[in-house]
Amino acid sequence: MSVENGKQEVTVVDIKMPFMSMVVFMVKFAVASIPAFIILSIIFSVFAAIFGGMFHGMDRF
Repeated sequence: MSVENGKQEVTVVDIKMPFMSMVVFMVKFAVASIPAFIILSIIFSVFAAIFGGMFHGMDRF
């Protein structure tokens, strides 16, 4: 390992985690991603409505 400006490099070799604990963690991650997906879809739909309205008005010219 090299020490440069007080920083140390670390390499993770293995993580020991029981299988059921990993399953619970992944289920929590999946459940937590649902509100994030809803928020992102609302944001993208607002942008799509704005830009869709802008580009729809351009075909008249």
